[in-house]
Amino acid sequence: MLQWIDVCSVDDLQPDSGVCALVEGEQVAIFWMPEPDTKVYAVGNYDPFGKANVLSRGLIGDINGQPVVASPLYKQHFNLQTGVCLEDETVKIPIYAIRIENGSVQVNLSSSQHGGAAL
Repeated sequence: MLQWIDVCSVDDLQPDSGVCALVEGEQVAIFWMPEPDTKVYAVGNYDPFGKANVLSRGLIGDINGQPVVASPLYKQHFNLQTGVCLEDETVKIPIYAIRIENGSVQVNLSSSQHGGAAL
């Protein structure tokens, strides 16, 4: 069973940018990409290369049709839908189910089946 946890308001999100939320002791990076199809993504905030919680401060974009975040430290790109590092496919960050419900951003830490949700 999925347990959805309110983490912030939709108004707290910034377009094409990330925010970090502490959810049950886990740092979760949340990204809102309003164009071309409005999507929101949740991944672990920990950069396994830089060994720091910084991914929410990374640049987001698209590489070959894949939504990605580039680490602000060493610039590796992580797919926001799968968590896989584009430069080293043996490295993966956690992804979390996320949704918008009644103006609230909700995350589920027990499931990594969903990489992003439409608003």
